[in-house]
Amino acid sequence: MEKTYKFLKLLIWVLAFAVVIAGASVLYNRLSGEVNVGGIATAPQATEYTGEAVSETEAQPSLAPDFTVYDLEGNAHKLSDFQGKPVLLNFWASWCGPCQMEMPDFQKFYESLGDKVHFVIVNLTDGQQETVESASKFITEKGYTFPVYYDTDMDAAAKYGVSAVPVSYFIDAEGRFVAWAQGALSADMLQQGMDLLLGE
Repeated sequence: MEKTYKFLKLLIWVLAFAVVIAGASVLYNRLSGEVNVGGIATAPQATEYTGEAVSETEAQPSLAPDFTVYDLEGNAHKLSDFQGKPVLLNFWASWCGPCQMEMPDFQKFYESLGDKVHFVIVNLTDGQQETVESASKFITEKGYTFPVYYDTDMDAAAKYGVSAVPVSYFIDAEGRFVAWAQGALSADMLQQGMDLLLGE
């Protein structure tokens, strides 16, 4: 009887420990998108498989998927409309703390580089947790002047598999990925991405 009691007690402790570990793992996965621990990652190279080795110089960055989003007036805009100049593509939401943290730097970079780089700042407008009204109110109250687009059809989020915000993509003038970052961008990281886009 005593052995059975000790065994049950040990089993309960093991199960409790497993629950704590599983909970910590879920929490880490949910929060990992909120803090950028890895900096900017350069985009992986995509090549068509021909059976022959391809040198790094021949490899081309993959094309950024096209999508449709809307401005405050309801006009449709496609990512492909911005080809010809590099693009900073950012997904955000007004309820997201890390998104709010990076926006003052976006504003500064937009003021200095907005003529050289398209800023495509895409709000995840699901109509429930985030609406066009709540997002545009946030932008107006903060005095941001960079272009904001609303993903009311969730087309962009679906094409990019966005499950956590913020996430940013640096896309060259031909519409190819150069780099990306999950989590809030610091001013230094934003500068690094811009340098990659502008070849500086």
